[in-house]
Amino acid sequence: MTATSTLAKTKTKTKSNAKSSTTTDGNTGAEDHVVGATGHAARLRHVSKSFGGPAGGQLVLDDISLDVAPGEFVTLLGASGCGKSTLLNLVAGLDRPTAGSIDTPGGRPALMFQEHALFPWLTAGKNIELALRLRGTPKPERRPEAERLLSLVRLDGAYGKRVHELSGGMRQRVALARALAQDSDLLLMDEPFAALDAITRDVLHDELTRIWRETRLSVLFVTHNVREAVRLAERVVLLSSRPGRIAREWHIDIPQPRRIEDAAVAELSVEITEHLRGEIRRHGQH
Repeated sequence: MTATSTLAKTKTKTKSNAKSSTTTDGNTGAEDHVVGATGHAARLRHVSKSFGGPAGGQLVLDDISLDVAPGEFVTLLGASGCGKSTLLNLVAGLDRPTAGSIDTPGGRPALMFQEHALFPWLTAGKNIELALRLRGTPKPERRPEAERLLSLVRLDGAYGKRVHELSGGMRQRVALARALAQDSDLLLMDEPFAALDAITRDVLHDELTRIWRETRLSVLFVTHNVREAVRLAERVVLLSSRPGRIAREWHIDIPQPRRIEDAAVAELSVEITEHLRGEIRRHGQH
């Protein structure tokens, strides 16, 4: 996916918090959001996206340049309508940027939606097997692999259960197992836990962190929940509101596993929330 755009030349500011994070002002060139010589799971260069015709078009994303390193967990954070999901769809290849380029050298990323999107007429195991079939896995290998993936998300014994027999949290676990069945180096997650109750969401945060540490997948995770972003990510990228631009980012050094109630998580969440509110106020003034 390639198009052209211009580079805005601006300056960089940096500050650090030795206990938890390093923050970077988003008003930077592309080189300030890249991973350097170690390669990348996803690389975005000057990506912009508009909807509508030339006369009445709406600019949703403006000049986004960002790398996701192999094995890195990055959260995209921003207010509703800032273009987070649009950006994820562009990386997934579901839409094309108006300008700029996106490179995912590991092939098409796996994608997990806010809704589980499971086929209700199939069992949990057969939903996963469908993804395996599309990936080209030979038929004799599909059930053992589906059962392995269900075990990875701690749903042993759920192979034969239909969707209506599963709780909301269990359905999201199956959806995660199905995404992992795509065998991609990059997992895209679009607010997958937003509809769950707080306790179930907390449990799935633990599970996702465990699976990420075991598999070392690259993860790009969209959320509007600040504490969720801090709980999960190695790096939090804050998007401004309409059009979405990279406003700021935080590199988080708090060891995993983290808890929402941890003092360092709470402190950093307050800081990020202040910046998020500032972006919302700034948008409201226009």
